[in-house]
Amino acid sequence: MNRARNTLVVPRRVCHRGPAMARLDPHSYADDTQPRTKSFDWQASVDFPGRVLHAEITLHFEEPAAGGPLDLDTRALSIDAVLDANGAPLEHTLHTADPILGSRLEISVPSGARSVHIRYRTSPEASALQWLTPEQTLGKQHPYLFSQCQAIHARSVIPCQDTPSIRQTFTASLDVPSQLRAVMAAAPRAREERGDRAVERFEMPQPIPPYLVALAVGDLASKELSPRSRVWAEPAQLEAAAWEFEQVEDHVRAAEALFGPYDWERFDLLVMPPSFPYGGMENPRLTFLTPSLLAGDRSLVNVLAHELAHSWTGNLVTNANAEHFWLNEGFTVFAERRILEALEGPEMAGLHAAVGHQKLQQAFAQHAERPELTKLRTHLAGIDPDDAFSVVPYEKGYFFLKALEAAAGREAFDTLLSRWLGAHRFGAVTTDDFLALVERESPGLLAKVDAKAWIDAPGLPRAFRKPDSARLGAVLELAGRVPAANETEGWSVAEWVLYLDAMPRPSPLTVCEELDKAYALTNAKNPEVLVSWLTLACESGYAAVLPRVEAVLGQTGRMKYLKPLYRALAGRAATKPLAQSLFAKLHGQYHPIAQQVVRSVLK
Repeated sequence: MNRARNTLVVPRRVCHRGPAMARLDPHSYADDTQPRTKSFDWQASVDFPGRVLHAEITLHFEEPAAGGPLDLDTRALSIDAVLDANGAPLEHTLHTADPILGSRLEISVPSGARSVHIRYRTSPEASALQWLTPEQTLGKQHPYLFSQCQAIHARSVIPCQDTPSIRQTFTASLDVPSQLRAVMAAAPRAREERGDRAVERFEMPQPIPPYLVALAVGDLASKELSPRSRVWAEPAQLEAAAWEFEQVEDHVRAAEALFGPYDWERFDLLVMPPSFPYGGMENPRLTFLTPSLLAGDRSLVNVLAHELAHSWTGNLVTNANAEHFWLNEGFTVFAERRILEALEGPEMAGLHAAVGHQKLQQAFAQHAERPELTKLRTHLAGIDPDDAFSVVPYEKGYFFLKALEAAAGREAFDTLLSRWLGAHRFGAVTTDDFLALVERESPGLLAKVDAKAWIDAPGLPRAFRKPDSARLGAVLELAGRVPAANETEGWSVAEWVLYLDAMPRPSPLTVCEELDKAYALTNAKNPEVLVSWLTLACESGYAAVLPRVEAVLGQTGRMKYLKPLYRALAGRAATKPLAQSLFAKLHGQYHPIAQQVVRSVLK
């Protein structure tokens, strides 16, 4: 969906019917003087031909309403009716859409009301939903639907207070074609066949932020991996997925040893269609994973470790809004690498940190004209959080936490981390909450690492020390030349990515030709290695890779791969027209979030 960007200034609003109203979140109409949603009951019928959900929702409040307005977030929803608990109509207004926030649904709620009920329809262009034709699936026989609600796309599926600061439990039922299965990031409760339709019921007993509402409908099969984990996928992909993630229980146990009991009962996995825009999405009870992780050698399971770590850092303790996104992602990268260290050793965790540092430097370069977006605590009023998305909160956040760990000592920092998770369990937090806890538990630690420079200044502090290791040094020494076969023997995926990302931009064509001839990189099977190579080759003008680039862009919708490849093509006058023509041809098979991001790259 083509939405205007970076034009809105979100002020403190004043309602003519009452006192000043304070926004909880620069990306939500939710207001702290109004009733807060405690839970909701949702029913939806999936209409594949129309590409819409016909739905109704009942929002239950924490406390009886005092009477007055209730502002909900919506995006491109058609509101058919708003009713009270007895079915009587309630006065409501769907305001003109803001290009970033969507439309405010203002409901007049009577005094004492404990709930409101809304009947509505989603749009065929709902920003959270992707409707795939049978031809776009692996099996080629049935359509497929999936959602991606982070950061502020839940409002295109349900009218809600779409802010992480208001956590909610829910029940749900999905009416789907009987030959398909529906799954949700929730506990499955029942499936009832009704001729050519089936109704599947779910319950989420733990309170979650709205961005973690997740569903998928398609030709799906499952296989048990452990007593608390199973993997879902299209039938033709199920065995490969089960093999790749067979060791999931080892990951869960390693995480529990570090961070305490797993609080979500099950850790199930869903391998998504190729158009899924992320490597993974940490939806509780049902993590979504890109099929690009099925490398056949378990070399990319660090993404699984990352999504698992979110079960504590992000899902259990959640950033109150997108301005504190590093509290979700920086903590999760820290936790992910601690899990990898426990499973694969400190050297491998260090290599992943080195790759992260390279990606961080690239992000700093891309944000050179907007350095404020390289701070950990950002100010995003008027900025679409999808446009601000980068690796900065992930990697800079990780290195900040590593600096604290180094200054405090691992044992002391682990105690501090445990207290952080315990103090805010199933809560929403800000940067100030974290800083206050650190200062209270370990006085002087923040000053010791110059926390203000980490949090509120762009880039990295002067005292930052790059990750270092013997294997890292050996790889970086080779940058700029073609290594001999004995020099790359036994290299991991991380080492290949480090080497390729460290090569000069552009590199001489002769070097590119020799590299490709020696290691057949254009035909690499591992997508991390392949995309790092194709990006280098495109930035160097090595035209021999262009057919492979076109094939990759046509086979994946993962933004981690789309962004560097489209950027590399668009960055050279000779290939910019190709970038534009490829996007014109392929954009329909990308998720709406990915379409938006690639458009911004091509601008």
